[in-house]
Amino acid sequence: MTVLLTGGAGFVGSHVVQSLLEKGHDVAVYDSFLNYVYPLDEGHLYNQKARVEGILDRTELIRGSTQDPDFLSRCVRRIHPTHIIHLAAMPLAKMASEHPEEAGNAILQGTMNVLQAARDVPDFSRFVYISSSMVYGDFVRVPADEDHPTQPKEVYGGLKLAGEILTRVYSRLYGIDYTIVRPSAVYGPTDNNGRVLATFLENALAGQPLQVRGAEEALDFTYVTDLAEGIVLATLHPRARGETFNLTRGQGRTLGEAAQIVADLVPGTTIEVVERDPTLPSRGRLDDSKARRLIGYEPEVPMEEGLARYLDYLKQRRDALAT
Repeated sequence: MTVLLTGGAGFVGSHVVQSLLEKGHDVAVYDSFLNYVYPLDEGHLYNQKARVEGILDRTELIRGSTQDPDFLSRCVRRIHPTHIIHLAAMPLAKMASEHPEEAGNAILQGTMNVLQAARDVPDFSRFVYISSSMVYGDFVRVPADEDHPTQPKEVYGGLKLAGEILTRVYSRLYGIDYTIVRPSAVYGPTDNNGRVLATFLENALAGQPLQVRGAEEALDFTYVTDLAEGIVLATLHPRARGETFNLTRGQGRTLGEAAQIVADLVPGTTIEVVERDPTLPSRGRLDDSKARRLIGYEPEVPMEEGLARYLDYLKQRRDALAT
């Protein structure tokens, strides 16, 4: 297999690349290396370096934007991938609401450009679109399975859902085999985008209080290596063809629980509870039984273990930067 990953040098993408390489596949990474955070922060630079260590000499790494259709098409034709995993996108819901035009170009136009490029590949096997559980909006039932109503509440979820629709349309019109993946609340080493668990751990290490925006708000927190393994299964497994999968831990855990686990890991940490963000959907556990049944997806890392692993990474990063 030759797999091309857009956004393959990002947080999730770099873990997917590592998994594919360990399984003996040829991998090409197409990434714009665009930063949505202050790019010169020492911790962020450390994370970016950690993402590519061990894969640079085993992959073709291409700097390119999915919003440049000509260059993208030339690269795809030259690489001739059997599979494309499309991860490149603006990574955060709040950022998409603040910059909707940029988000539309990054998520929707970029997806169309990758689908167009895939049309030109002879003997192409599968396009894997990485969507989001944000497409569901407020959960009307828990756990939410893949047939849950899709009523996004903000720009990010709306654009991700539009990308799903485009993927299915291209499949019907042009015969592109596809799989759609809906992750949830991903966390783990090398994340640069200030997601909630990363913020909790970094604040705890800095001796700062953890601000919990709605202690009873539940999310299906998913450790990044579990998601990466699930994406590889969704890409290569024959029974994933034409399917949509929730790839999550399959447990609803509250922000209050998460904050308490972090406080237990870092003694002396204090917790402050404030009102939830009303612009974000109310969510919880997702049903991942379809992925378990069809493709053998088996997430292995509970939140207690995942936060402990992530904390160890952040300590190593702190010590390395202090020398």
